Amino acid sequence: METVTIPKEEYNLLKKQAKVDMDILQQLMSSFQDIRAGRVRRVR
Repeated sequence: METVTIPKEEYNLLKKQAKVDMDILQQLMSSFQDIRAGRVRRVR
């Protein structure tokens, strides 16, 4: 296994971005499930 050293600020930024990415993915999956189940209506 290889080790890489990065500044702590960069590490914290990457951790925050990963959390946001997972939140967006969960919201997207939830939306797809709602569409599949027919719980979506068109708003005009």
